This record gives sequence, C-alpha cells and structure tokens, in this order.
Amino acid sequence: MSYGGPDRRRGGPDRRAVDERIRILLVDDHALIRVGMRSIIEREPDMDIVGEAADPRSALEAALETTPDIILMDLSLPAPGGIEATQRIKRELPACGIIVLAVDEDEDALFEAIKAGAAAFILKDVGPDDLVTIIRRVSDGEFLINDKVFAKPAVASRVLKEFRELAVYGQEAAPIFAPLSPREVEILDNIAQGMTNKQVAYALSISEQTVKNHMSSILRKLSVNDRTQAVVYAMRQGWIRMPED
Repeated sequence: MSYGGPDRRRGGPDRRAVDERIRILLVDDHALIRVGMRSIIEREPDMDIVGEAADPRSALEAALETTPDIILMDLSLPAPGGIEATQRIKRELPACGIIVLAVDEDEDALFEAIKAGAAAFILKDVGPDDLVTIIRRVSDGEFLINDKVFAKPAVASRVLKEFRELAVYGQEAAPIFAPLSPREVEILDNIAQGMTNKQVAYALSISEQTVKNHMSSILRKLSVNDRTQAVVYAMRQGWIRMPED
C-alpha cells in the first residue's frame, strides 16, 4: 500500500532545517502497540513523541497539556471509545490532525470517524513506512479519510445525507471560517447541486475557464484532489448546503 506524498528520504523537505518537528501523541490501551509505534516514529528525525495515553480521559488531558500536531488514536479504546475521544479533542484542538487506527475497515466506524473530524482512517497492520508517510501528509494538512470514503459509495452516500441534514438543522458549533472567497463558495455550492463547469459558468455569467481557475484554487486551498472531495469538505465545515432530493 503506497500513499505517495513528499518523503524526506526521496529528496522531500527536511523539517529539521526549519525546526518544524512533528509533535505526536500516542493513544492506545495496549502498551505493546504504543511501544511499537514509538519505535517506528523515534527513528524519524523530524518527529517527536510528546506523550502517551491509554484511555479517552487521559487522551484528552494529554492532548490539552501537550497540544500535539498529530494524534494516533486507537478506535477500540475503553468506553466511551476512540470516536468520542476524537470528537472531544477536535472541539478543543481543531488544528490537531487525528489519525484513527482500526483493526478492520468497518463502514460504520469509518462513517463515525469522518463525522468526528478524523483526518485519516488506517488499519493497525499498516507498514512502518506508510505510517510515517501518512503522519507527514496529515501534518501538512491533508484530509486522507476522503480516500477511504470515496472508495466506498455506501459510506459516501451516508456522509452526504448526514451533512445535508446538518446544514438544514444547524450544528452546535459555529462553522470554521472558510478560507475560500465568496465566489469560490458560490461555485462549490453550484457544483454541490450537480452542475458541470459549463453550467456553473452559465449560471454565474462567467467563462468556463474562470470556473476552472477557481476550482484549481479551491482544490489547492482545501488540500483535496477533486471537486467531489471539495464539496464534501465544504459541507463538513458548514460552508455550503447539499440540496434536498
């Protein structure tokens, strides 16, 4: 399994040069697994382990104390579990990237993980090199859970329905400020209704090339790979609404 992305050993940026070491919190109720992850991560010169936790309560306390860049979160923590821990931490530390680790790709767990705000959903049998690459990509702001969601149409459909309802009925927390311009949000809103670039251009009285330029800007700003991922990301943040059927 290969995740691509920049790699220090293949000529990618060396974070040591600019003192941008990735600060990581390990959360798993099995000490042996934490030891294994630590042994992998400590070999990387651009990564630091800032703490460990074995249950949701200590995970929240450690996160607030250390403010890590990345949390490796065991899905199967003792009650209330890894998803609840992810939700609580993301409410307090929205900039923290949380990588959920699971024993299998259960669709319900994947759906709950994206709702909770996880940046990635990976299996515990992930290879050491892939784990390190995923940590770096999430640290760079990528939202890798999209790869999983869009590979499973049933999950993608549930996500779209859920965020449509959130948009209609409102969310408890205020939406995060969109890094997009009003015109970019308008374009995404039209795309969410199923319009092509040509149809968006006609609706907004702009050229199709202008729409394409805006889409390139949107993908770059949101660190996503295509328009569908951009729409889901924007709905997740509460910036646009999915139209009712």
